[in-house]
Amino acid sequence: MKKIITLAIYLIAMACFSQTDLDTIKAIKLNEVELRSERYSKSNLKTSQKIERISQKEIEFQNFQNTADLLTNSGTLAVQKSQQGGGSPIIRGFEANRILLLVDGIRMNNLIFRAGHLQNVITVDENMLSKVDVLFGPSSTVFGSDAMGGAINLQTKMPLLFSENNNKTISGNALTRYSSSNDEKSGYFDINFSGEKWGSLTAVSYNDFGDLRMGSHKNGNNDFFGERNFYVETVNNVDNLVQNSNKYIQKFTAYKQYNLIQKFVFQQNSATQHSLNFQFSTTSDVPRYDRLTDPTVSGLKFARWDYGPQKRLLAAYKLTKDKAILNSDLSLGFNYQNVEESRITRKFNNNNTKSQIENVSIYAVNIDLKTKIGDGDLLYGAEVFYDDLNSIATNSNRITGVVTPTDTRYPNGKNSTFRSDLFATYNANITAKTTYNFGARAGFVALNSTIADNSIFNLPFNSIKQNNFTYSGAAGIVNSNKNTRIAFNLASAYRIPNIDDIAKVFESGNGILIVPNQNLKPEKSVTTDVNISLWQGKRVQLDNTFYYTRLFDAIVTDHFLFNGSSSVTYDDQTSAVFANQNKGNASITGITSILKITIKKPIQFYGTFNYTKGRIKDGSVTMPLDHIPPFYGKTGLKYETKAMNFDFYMLYSGKKDIKDYLLNGEDNEQYAPANGMPSWKTFNLKGSISILNSITLFSGIENILDTQYRTFASGINASGRNVYLGAKYKF
Repeated sequence: MKKIITLAIYLIAMACFSQTDLDTIKAIKLNEVELRSERYSKSNLKTSQKIERISQKEIEFQNFQNTADLLTNSGTLAVQKSQQGGGSPIIRGFEANRILLLVDGIRMNNLIFRAGHLQNVITVDENMLSKVDVLFGPSSTVFGSDAMGGAINLQTKMPLLFSENNNKTISGNALTRYSSSNDEKSGYFDINFSGEKWGSLTAVSYNDFGDLRMGSHKNGNNDFFGERNFYVETVNNVDNLVQNSNKYIQKFTAYKQYNLIQKFVFQQNSATQHSLNFQFSTTSDVPRYDRLTDPTVSGLKFARWDYGPQKRLLAAYKLTKDKAILNSDLSLGFNYQNVEESRITRKFNNNNTKSQIENVSIYAVNIDLKTKIGDGDLLYGAEVFYDDLNSIATNSNRITGVVTPTDTRYPNGKNSTFRSDLFATYNANITAKTTYNFGARAGFVALNSTIADNSIFNLPFNSIKQNNFTYSGAAGIVNSNKNTRIAFNLASAYRIPNIDDIAKVFESGNGILIVPNQNLKPEKSVTTDVNISLWQGKRVQLDNTFYYTRLFDAIVTDHFLFNGSSSVTYDDQTSAVFANQNKGNASITGITSILKITIKKPIQFYGTFNYTKGRIKDGSVTMPLDHIPPFYGKTGLKYETKAMNFDFYMLYSGKKDIKDYLLNGEDNEQYAPANGMPSWKTFNLKGSISILNSITLFSGIENILDTQYRTFASGINASGRNVYLGAKYKF
């Protein structure tokens, strides 16, 4: 690690102080420098991987409450929710730690990203985004471990130089929004200071979400489902079961969120740029709604189940320089992240409140180089990551005030992972209409975990060590003609078991206890997909992608023996023992279709359709694979001019039969009706109007028919009819 940091510092010095920089007589003309920090092509005509982009204009117009809702309503992703302050994207049947989240190209995934459902995507405020790129299919060759189903790159806004800011020194935006279904009150403000060589961007936002109201009308012929009839109210340290005065209000879903970004950019000369990127996000306690509805014979199991404030801190430095090393353009980055998450639980009329706190630090260095070889582009580089975890836990008695140590979620000693990778990709033309690309990645990962105190939960070992060599590759070809584009892609991907996979002790609910398994191996996949795009001028566009994935050594949570027993007593309850295991091979097949028809400018009809099927084979038994949503999509009619936008659309999802659930997996069958999750559809209308080029008014009605429904694998009902109003002022 020290050698790599020393090398990186040397490269900075060499890149920053060239002879031309020391020439104070020669005038320097500053031109806008295109940042080459992205490892993937911006043009679908040149890359065989399917990439969808959500633009800043679309983000602002759609005006969603958080980034998870933005992805849900794109029509190309499914998103699971266990609470209002959540949102776990699913790409091609992969979710959580099997897809990669990036912010400004920096990995958000860390050593405790779990296989279940994650809410980390909402820690990046949607108002701070300049675009979102969704990479569909294996992306390990470009980004490394975890990117099995794809990657989501959340690109935040950048500071503007004077020449980029219409020759304005100061500019900015202010935005506010109110939503009726959860009494949302949100505000956002950014300000940009511009100079000839430097720029500064400051952005802050605040979100106050009240308890979420579900729909009150039946979903077709389906029975009412998920009403909040009772909740727990604590008075004078006594828990009481209280009847809800409005069963459609999902009590204890409210939370608040605060976000801050500070960026600086310095244009040293026409070829060299330095940037600093600081981000901070935190929340209030976020009640985990599904666990607060877990029943017992006497009523409800938990009086409290909160995620404590989820904090995310990022500090990053980046240097970009043209022709810096070996005639290659350089992108050199150092970044540090700190993530804190916690779980605070107390059972009904139990005096002990358990707090489990996880503090993760991530250190990373990356060197990306890009050059021309022949008529093609070669991107190559190296990156190093070091993740460190501190896991602590206490019990606090609300009567006596006594605080005692208790079982931690992860081993209570030292936990860390070290990863180093080399990678290269090459993209070139065969003919004017045909492009090919290929790439490879190789690396090494070391995991270490120790148990400092083994007395609380007596495991048969007190340390876990794993060393894994990793590799992946990708190859593709694209042919684009006047009215067609055909792309073929073949790629492998991998995911290295992390601390959450190997060492977690966690009550999964429903009488299940997940115990550590130190014998896990990496899971790997090979995917082939074909994309066929047809268009007729600019009027009709039809895009179809067919994909097939083989998953090897798939990590699945299943029955396990702990000290020779299939059940244990844990937290005063006898639970069946489960563990993460490599359980044979799996396959995923699917299709994604996108249709756009310009009826007559400015009116456009559009639609998306997504279908995925997954199966896993363990010995002679074939079972459904979890994380596979039913078919879903979006259909709408859009009217768009420079001053006015209107969008009337339908979101829809098919039924997920209980026979298609992987029982005791991550599909949360306990939070679905007995026969599985019913199909549903919602109708939505949105509009915006711009006034004097500085004021934009937004308004809309979501779920117009106030339909009661729940998305696949979720533990909370979706919003009922929601009327929102918003305004943006640009100065």
